[in-house]
Amino acid sequence: MPLSIDLSGKTALVTGATGQLGRDMVRTFAVCGADVGIHCRHNRKQAEILLADIRALGVNGCIVQGDVGQLNDMMAIRDTMASQLSPPNIVVTNAVTQIYPWKSVLEEDIRDYTNQFHSCVLHNVLAAKAFVPHMISTGWGRFIGINTEVSLLPHQKQSAYASGKKGMDGVLQVLAREVGPSGVTVNQVAPGWIEGFRDRPQDDAVHQAYATRVPLRRRGTPAEIANVVAFLASDLASFITGAFIPVNGGNTFTAI
Repeated sequence: MPLSIDLSGKTALVTGATGQLGRDMVRTFAVCGADVGIHCRHNRKQAEILLADIRALGVNGCIVQGDVGQLNDMMAIRDTMASQLSPPNIVVTNAVTQIYPWKSVLEEDIRDYTNQFHSCVLHNVLAAKAFVPHMISTGWGRFIGINTEVSLLPHQKQSAYASGKKGMDGVLQVLAREVGPSGVTVNQVAPGWIEGFRDRPQDDAVHQAYATRVPLRRRGTPAEIANVVAFLASDLASFITGAFIPVNGGNTFTAI
């Protein structure tokens, strides 16, 4: 029998759903048959367009809004999902506050480090507190964090972003060990500089220089990231937890 990713009967939540990667993940979940909670902080108009898109694919959805780094907002997102859809058994923590231009450690504003801790570390802690208890109670759940290749290969002026994402990695590695006995998996997907991300800087020569360093000699697409997320959310990945998976054409390797 051919293998397929069938998420029918599942409910997913994607934070930061209105960005390019978020939109692709929401649509991919819908194609696989999952109902989807579409999180946004400000861009309600884009969320409504996305909701119409997935309903046209034959699944249900709802829009949830709030600051993912605030406990009250995260619990309100949980309650809205429960009342309008169902408690999610797949949670993808994708939202992150963008800070740009990046600066050196000596120049970066201290508030930027607090900002990245808020949107990377606290975001995942609060999402776990809000949604993992339901997963544990049912004996099945998927918690998937969107990390970055920067956690493995930080460059100059990336200290605030790298510190937030490395902190996120620590939280989710521990969470994987804590909830594994309950049948809940916790994994991370680490994209590289993929097409459709807010390109920095707007310089084709810089884009090409990055691509030439990648073993596959190109930048990835949001859809290629979304496919890996859907796999991790499925029963095909039932024995994978605690993984940190770079999806960046080989630009970084993990090693034993």
